[in-house]
Amino acid sequence: MLKRTPLYESHVSLGARMVDFAGWNMPVQYSGPIPEHLAVRNAAGLFDVSHMGEIELHGDNALALVQSLTSNDVAKLEDNQVQYSCLTNERGGIIDDLLVYRISAEYFLLVVNASNIAKDFAWIKQHADAMGNVNAYDVSLGYSLLALQGPKAEDILQDITDHMLDRIPYYWSQKVAVDGIECRVSRTGYTGEDGFEIFCDPKDALHLWNRLLTTGQSDGLLPCGLAARNTTRLEASFRLWGNDMDDTTTPLEAGLGWITKLNKGEFIGRDAIRQQKAQGLQRQLAGFVVEDRAAARDGYAILIDGQEVSKVASGSPAPYLQKNIGMAYLPIAHSAVGTALAINIRGREVPAHVVEMPFYKRQRQFD
Repeated sequence: MLKRTPLYESHVSLGARMVDFAGWNMPVQYSGPIPEHLAVRNAAGLFDVSHMGEIELHGDNALALVQSLTSNDVAKLEDNQVQYSCLTNERGGIIDDLLVYRISAEYFLLVVNASNIAKDFAWIKQHADAMGNVNAYDVSLGYSLLALQGPKAEDILQDITDHMLDRIPYYWSQKVAVDGIECRVSRTGYTGEDGFEIFCDPKDALHLWNRLLTTGQSDGLLPCGLAARNTTRLEASFRLWGNDMDDTTTPLEAGLGWITKLNKGEFIGRDAIRQQKAQGLQRQLAGFVVEDRAAARDGYAILIDGQEVSKVASGSPAPYLQKNIGMAYLPIAHSAVGTALAINIRGREVPAHVVEMPFYKRQRQFD
């Protein structure tokens, strides 16, 4: 039996095509992947991401625990600040990527991928119990999460709150009353656009969903499904756990050295990552553009001089860029920008070349 978010009935009534995603019955599209993608880029899109996991840490050692489990430096965070990071294993592999919310020094909220909730919680609780003076709780069922993304997101949300949203910087959060409902609102997202993620009680999710759709209709807001979430994140070169990284890839290989602070002190996997850095990478995640109308889909073989060297990790048409793009782990010697590749697309060797990432980048006024 697939799990359902509190918005399941609304998705069905809006004509969404529903699919199994990590054990959840989720909308993959409503009006279509391309119009939804373009709404996010040009106006705004609203996503139900209530399938994501939330883990709370409480206690005197909450900060110390997060510092020991994650690759980024949580000691630099202030109250209400948010940080992108990785949970790493002893080999430096990525157990999951996550958002770390510092609510206070004794209270952290971790947002993890839906497919990894049970695994992540078991890992975190094991280390919390060993450390002591900190308790871990899987509170995923206690939250619904809406993502309002796009250049008009602030105007739409501002219509239903008295909180001055321009006072929430990028990667910070605040308690905000949205249409009279207490929420935690963060200026974060997974699309490459400005926008907000809104945490609320599951009983309030339907009201907020409908209120946002109604308020944003005149601004071009569309409900968006997993297909548009995937293509927007790929244009922005955001990694997807399970495709672009997993527990056999390190943050350095995944191009996430910027969230891997080897000088912050001990954390699980640091020694392995530091050794890999000293020895030099053998492969790294790189972006490519296909020189053809055919799209390079996940799992397609990548060839150099006729020999398979890798497979496409994530590949898709990019509706806004009007190109076919993708990411793949390439040998270091063949990962430089401009390197010629071939993708085996249904038996044809289609030319492609390595490009800089991100493929798409907006001007961010909140950095």
